[in-house]
Amino acid sequence: MRSLSAIVVAVTLLTAATSTAETPPIGILMVRVSQLRSSDGQVGCMIYNSARGFPTDPSAALQRRWCAIVSGASACAFDPLPAGTYAVACFHDENKNGKLDTGLFGIPKEGTVASNHARGFMGPPSFDKAKFYFPGVASELHLRMGS
Repeated sequence: MRSLSAIVVAVTLLTAATSTAETPPIGILMVRVSQLRSSDGQVGCMIYNSARGFPTDPSAALQRRWCAIVSGASACAFDPLPAGTYAVACFHDENKNGKLDTGLFGIPKEGTVASNHARGFMGPPSFDKAKFYFPGVASELHLRMGS
């Protein structure tokens, strides 16, 4: 009976250790956006965990935030995220209409920025250029919009 109890305890401890080891760490990612053209409107920030929809389809984003602007800068905090690969896209919604305004040929009229300060050629940046590894611990990402 004693050996059966020892086996049950060992299996229980092994199961607990395995489940803890498999759970990726989670943390809050704070995105700080500076060098906005003005303090008008709001900043829209989106985080993606795949190339699908990045950066032009907000409905494909894992999380979306509208953040206030103070003195030409903004800070957006995403809900806790597990460790993994992500890309962030932000835009300055100056007229607060809830969308990125574009002009002729889809060229943005409002400021935009992506993680890694990735830029596209003849279009938006790719997920591959903007992706970064998030370790799952509280972190800050600093982006300069610069319109």
